[in-house]
Amino acid sequence: MLKEKFKPHFKEWEEDIKKNRNWIILAVLFLIFAGTLNNYFGSYTNQAGSVVVPDLILDHITTFDLSPIYIWLFVIVIAVIIFYPLFFKPSKISYSLGMLSLFILIRAIFTSLTHLKTPDDVIVANFPTPFQNFQFQNDLFFSGHTGLPFLGFLIFKDNKKIKYFMLACSIILGATVLIMHAHYSIDVFAAFFITYGIYVLGNKVQKFINNLEVKYSSKRLVVQSKRD
Repeated sequence: MLKEKFKPHFKEWEEDIKKNRNWIILAVLFLIFAGTLNNYFGSYTNQAGSVVVPDLILDHITTFDLSPIYIWLFVIVIAVIIFYPLFFKPSKISYSLGMLSLFILIRAIFTSLTHLKTPDDVIVANFPTPFQNFQFQNDLFFSGHTGLPFLGFLIFKDNKKIKYFMLACSIILGATVLIMHAHYSIDVFAAFFITYGIYVLGNKVQKFINNLEVKYSSKRLVVQSKRD
């Protein structure tokens, strides 16, 4: 009974995956490239972080260990960005992965240009083994914990529940990294503005790609009609 109920939905999902297969593959390759570059620059920032600087907000906040929130809420955010469109809107998975990849790529470049050292009184939260290769010490500017869920807020604007969940996560995780002294305040506040810029840039790239696809399809139809 349950199988019969979900059979039409599975068939529709399968068709969407096949239809967008090439774009999904390209998005996955872009994600691998962005992740590789992030790993390279992250390793560089571990060595390049130079000095701890004063911070008006951190200097007045006592540290408190919020590691479970810092780790698991962030993991949930990543999971939603990847798996929600994969299972429920497969036609949007390439867009979601593309935005995630662009975010990782641009943040990797930003962190490599800003050589500050994590505050001395930081509370270090160790991610589970599968994620430890992407955890670095001095990749500070700008805050990924704040920016990534805010990106989710922007790209899932058509789904109110996920949209406001992501916004809440952005605020909570932004406060968390400040309380744990894992970021300077400028890293957190700048994340909202830079992430919005990434979102705008990503949409322009998406629009450009869509226009190219339309032009290519039109030319292909003209060629086919001449052959017929």
